[in-house]
Amino acid sequence: MQTGIDLPLRYVGALIVDDNHHMRTIVSTLLRSLGCKDLRECGDGAAAFELLRARPADIIILDLRMDTLDGLDFVRLLRRAADSPCPMAPVIMMTGHSERRHVLGARDAGVTEFVAKPLSAKALCARIEEVIARPRAFVRASAFTGPSRRRRSDPGFSGECRRAMNMAPPSAEACA
Repeated sequence: MQTGIDLPLRYVGALIVDDNHHMRTIVSTLLRSLGCKDLRECGDGAAAFELLRARPADIIILDLRMDTLDGLDFVRLLRRAADSPCPMAPVIMMTGHSERRHVLGARDAGVTEFVAKPLSAKALCARIEEVIARPRAFVRASAFTGPSRRRRSDPGFSGECRRAMNMAPPSAEACA
């Protein structure tokens, strides 16, 4: 399968976390077909965190809803815990719960990319390509830790600044 990814996936270590064994098999098979050789799987977020302590992953693909430690709690722990083994690893969340509130919740927890189930090879490949070919800056702030939520920069933006610290009457310099 051709992905358009210049970086060979044979050098990428992936961790697949889903409580559904069949979904883990589907994702593993897809990643193997893309050349990924370093694959690990587990069924919940708590076990995934322990696997990462033993050996960090380059990409984490996980489900939203799982027992013990669900996807959002896992990502928050991964991003913010002082003993996190790989806080900046790209996380691709996959779920059948693709309503806007779940997508925004995932983004705010620190998820890098989001893909809806039923999963298609094309959609997953596109997300993998995003995290490898176009990584976003990592942000550490008091209220958020994760990849920058801004997907693009618009140098021609001349609208009102939306950040709370910029809510004073905007000047041309304040929005630059």
